[in-house]
Amino acid sequence: MKKTFKLEDLDCANCAAKMERAVAKIDGVNEVSVNFLAQRMTLDADEGNFDEIMQKVVKVCRKVEPDCTILL
Repeated sequence: MKKTFKLEDLDCANCAAKMERAVAKIDGVNEVSVNFLAQRMTLDADEGNFDEIMQKVVKVCRKVEPDCTILL
């Protein structure tokens, strides 16, 4: 399942790259792309447990960029 999410308050391109690398390591994530300029994250993950994966994605992103919010 592939979905795109809007990001709020993503401060820098470096943080976007860190987020992308961290999310890519989560089990069940097939592909992820974080675009700093568009303030968007595109996530392709297993459909069966997408909600669980999204919870992990939110936690990981908060560790990298505490001010950033993923609009679900």
